[in-house]
Amino acid sequence: MPAPSTTTTAPLTEGPILRALLRLAVPIVLANLLQTGYQLVDAYWVGRLGANAVAAVAVSFPINFLLVALGSGFSVAGSVLVARHFGARDLPMVNHVAAQSLVLTLSLSLLLAVGAYFASPLLLRLIGVGPDIFPLANRFQQVLFLGLPLNFGFLMFQALMRGVGQVRLPLYINLLALALNFLLDPLFIYGYGPVPGLGVAGAALATVGTQALSVVLGLALMLRGTAGLKLSFRGFRPDTALMLRAFRLGAPSSIDLSARALGFSMMTILATGFGTTVLAAYGIGSRLLALGIIPALGISLACSTLVAQNLGAQRPDRARQTARYAIGTSFLGLLLVGAAIYAAAQPLVRFFLAGDEAVAAEAVQFVRIAAASLCFTGVQQSVSGALRGAGNTLGAMLLTLISTWVLQFPIAWYLSSHTALGFRGLWWSFVAANVLAATLALLWFLRGSRPQPDPLQPQADALTGLAEEAG
Repeated sequence: MPAPSTTTTAPLTEGPILRALLRLAVPIVLANLLQTGYQLVDAYWVGRLGANAVAAVAVSFPINFLLVALGSGFSVAGSVLVARHFGARDLPMVNHVAAQSLVLTLSLSLLLAVGAYFASPLLLRLIGVGPDIFPLANRFQQVLFLGLPLNFGFLMFQALMRGVGQVRLPLYINLLALALNFLLDPLFIYGYGPVPGLGVAGAALATVGTQALSVVLGLALMLRGTAGLKLSFRGFRPDTALMLRAFRLGAPSSIDLSARALGFSMMTILATGFGTTVLAAYGIGSRLLALGIIPALGISLACSTLVAQNLGAQRPDRARQTARYAIGTSFLGLLLVGAAIYAAAQPLVRFFLAGDEAVAAEAVQFVRIAAASLCFTGVQQSVSGALRGAGNTLGAMLLTLISTWVLQFPIAWYLSSHTALGFRGLWWSFVAANVLAATLALLWFLRGSRPQPDPLQPQADALTGLAEEAG
């Protein structure tokens, strides 16, 4: 199997750690911001169709978010496996793992797409979608479901690129896709000339079309060997044993991300119980906070890649030092982001909402309460990223389950229902859960995790926790 080109990519196992971390993290953060641009572009054009169209897109978001979360977990596995072999300079195995990761994610996404397409009406009935928007929501999400293989394919492409330290190409492709989506949205939504207007389904079709372009470009780059990988069609012949190991590594990450998605839905349900004003304030505030933690997610993904490459290069000391840099950088970075959000809470809320003073005032208070604890979210995300890079996706999953389902949701329920805080207990639950989860994550990191089987070498005795390896 031909070795990949290394003219644009080199292992991140030498040189200043902080520079390598930021070199990876900044393009990842920018790419994630561009991904949120899809939602803003859709909201801009769909908003001109009326309230029913906006509601149809909104009710479909949690379901699609959950399905994408399932696929994202396996992209984490692909990234870690590729990074480990790339750090070890086992270039033929890098290509083999990349091809098999694509085969795995395509197989799983096809099954999920078919099942979700036919289950779409049932899913909408389960969440209580009314008859006024049911047909619109069903058409919108069925188109998105058919595009899941393309969505998963591009997620895997980005993950494989991260694994070899190449993060700029996915950024450029994201930028191109966003620009194309802005042009295709009005064309497919409203129609022009021979192209019929499809309404909200047109917005979904525009998204799927840009995803198709992204996947084609990504696959072409990998087949040509210009992106740090050099795939061949022969390499896509299924390797069942390797795909099974990748599945075992990726499944906990899928549960991890799905638990976050479900946690978001449960918090929304709690907010719903306090009426429209509280629900609207929660919706606006949570959207702003989600944007605020994007830098932490970028640092976490960069940390995973650096840790995996350094462990592959037999540099556990450097891997642990990388985790320390990630934790410190994320804490300080999110501290600054939180301060900026706190100071600009009012104009930021006004950007998303105009004309409702009660909702705006409550949303500003929510944002200001929760923004101060964003830095602790950065700590947890960095520790989770380090665990994933070490192959301990189960540990990262447990941190998420504990922070979401053992800490935040019960705290939110108790504070809002059994204290004088009332619905503001929902706001303070973010602070309490973030601080407690960060403390738990730090203790986990400092004490070291229990040995985990190495997903890359099933014959190896064990893969110890980062803290134990450094010792």
